[in-house]
Amino acid sequence: MPITINIYYSGKNGAARKFAEEMISSGVVDAIRVESGNLRYEYFFPIDDDETVLLIDSWKDQAAIDVHHATDMMARITELREKYDLHMKVERYISDETGKTDKSFIRE
Repeated sequence: MPITINIYYSGKNGAARKFAEEMISSGVVDAIRVESGNLRYEYFFPIDDDETVLLIDSWKDQAAIDVHHATDMMARITELREKYDLHMKVERYISDETGKTDKSFIRE
């Protein structure tokens, strides 16, 4: 069952945005995106909060997340979080695979 994790990184003086930029420029993001089981790894910037970055991180299942967490890459991510003195708020969602949606409210 797919799992999506929203991580809100917050810092000061643009640190969260600099963190996301370094994650991308260093190749860490590309490496995560090609990991087995990764479905999505994207950063977004809230329009009303210059000091926060949202990461939407989706995985095939918990086993894929566990493998990801055991990689050497996690040490690099932790190092960058510390470098930019970031704080995190995490939300975790399990996908609804029942096929039921609110299609009448969605414009495609």
